[in-house]
Parts: sequence; structure tokens; C-alpha cells
Amino acid sequence: MNTITTTNFNFPGQKSVYRGKVREVYNINDELLVMVATDRLSAFDVVLPKGIPYKGQILNQIATKFMELTADIVPNWLVATPDPNVAVGHLCEPFKVEMVIRGYLSGHAAREYAAGRRVLCGVEMPEGLKENDKFPTPIITPTTKADNGSHDEDISREAILANGIVTEEDYLTLEKYTRALYQRGTEIAASRGLILVDTKYEFGKTKDGQIVLIDEIHTPDSSRYFYAEGYAERQANGEEQKQLSKEFVRRWLIENGFQGKEGQQIPNMTDEYIETVSERYIELFENIIGEKFVKADISNINERIEKNVLNYLQNR
Repeated sequence: MNTITTTNFNFPGQKSVYRGKVREVYNINDELLVMVATDRLSAFDVVLPKGIPYKGQILNQIATKFMELTADIVPNWLVATPDPNVAVGHLCEPFKVEMVIRGYLSGHAAREYAAGRRVLCGVEMPEGLKENDKFPTPIITPTTKADNGSHDEDISREAILANGIVTEEDYLTLEKYTRALYQRGTEIAASRGLILVDTKYEFGKTKDGQIVLIDEIHTPDSSRYFYAEGYAERQANGEEQKQLSKEFVRRWLIENGFQGKEGQQIPNMTDEYIETVSERYIELFENIIGEKFVKADISNINERIEKNVLNYLQNR
């Protein structure tokens, strides 16, 4: 199937291009950013060799929908969505941390806990928990924002402030916004029969100094969801939770001997496996958004995106 894994556009007023793990960001006149969500799949901070059909569209449409649903509590960078794979927003200076918030002992936190560690990013985790139990109160466990090819690293609030990565005043705002967004996301997920387990947010500053939400929000790449139905029973019986997130890809990679460590080979992803990944992403979209996913025309994705963005830039 046709996928978009790289772009090479040249838009009017284009100053530069930043290529992240999944998104490619075009700077227009130091005023706007055109963010293209590709079909690339990243796990363990490594971009996997094959694209996932419709993944970029799914990420972009979930993120832009949640930007709209949270704009009343946290300002965001979004201006327009001229294409299913594209978001256009204000140019911002990103903070060099990602704000991770966890309501449950899952994923990275669970792996740390199983290794006997009870402090994560300077935050104490209670004794007596088992994997996927709910924390008494959601915990914020920030990471450094790594350059491409590097691993994000856990960091404590104290270290962020001590190293001057973020000022205390700004960091308090980031924490406040993170908790407000997670609370809203939790409420929306609950209305759809889901549990928002954990998620991460990225923030930046506009030219006038306003702190805004940037990048993505509540997508399967940045968040973990469980189905609410049967959660308590599965926990009581020590069973794995039924989840919608990228964790199933990580687990498949781990089972096939890959965790992004030096010397490890990325296992071959067959066309059949890639199709199942695409289906899982569509499943999450339909569950979290509560609407049927409408597949965009992917016969020539690059051409479609270029046409739609040019039309937007020329007519705004």
C-alpha cells in the first residue's frame, strides 16, 4: 500500500525543514510551521524501516481534534488543517523537555518498578503495586527532548530547574497545563469506554512569550489507552490489559529481540504484520474519536499534500 515516509517540498517563504522521528516541519517566513505527519513508525527512539498506511492521517486528525477539545483550558499552536496529514500552526520555541504524566503503573514505569526501583524522575512510587494498577494520584515524569537518533532520558523536576532547562515560573505552568490536559483527556476517554493510562505533552513559547501546547496530543504514539470494560476483572485475575496504544509494537519488537540497543537488528516487518498495525491504529481512532475513520486518497499522497498546502498558503 502507498505510504508517505519522507517529503521534499519547497513552499513559498520556506526558511528551513526539521525532520523529526515521525513529523516533518516546514518553517514559513519565521511565522508559521507546516507540520506533515508521515506514516513513519518510531519505537524505542528508532524509526522502523517501513511506513504504516494511514498512520500519519490518524495521528494528525486525532491531535487536531484534541487541540480543539482542549483549547478552552490550554492555548495551543494550531491555526489550520489544510490536509488530512497536515497541521499549520504558529512558530514556537519548543521547551527542551517532554511532560509525561502517568495515571497507572504501565510501560516504562512498570519496567522500572519490576527492576526494583521505586523512584522515577524524582517521584516516589508506592510499594505494593502490580503492573497496570492505578496510582493514587497521577505522577509527572518528564524526559529530556532528544535530538533525532538519540534517546529521551528521564529527568527530575529538580534537575530541570537546577540545570536551567526551564525556569521555575514556566515549569509550574507546564505542570499545571499537563494536569489539566490529562484530566480532560481522562474524561473524554471515559465517555468512550476507555482509560487514558499515560501520555506526554510538548509545549513551546510563541513570539509574544505565551506558553502553548504544540506537536501532538492523545494520539496512539504519545498515549496509552486501556479498554475500561473488564479492566478491574483483568487486574484482579493478573491478566494483561486490553489496550490501544503503540505498546503492542514495542512488545512485538521485544519478543523479536529488539529494544533499540546497540548491535540489535530491527526484525523484518511483513506486509501482513504492517496491515495489522494499520488496523490497530484505525481501531484506536474510531474508539477515541467516536467516529468512523474516513480513509483519504493515498494514490499520490505527496502530490495531494503539496497541492493542499500551497492552496492554503496562497489563500490565507
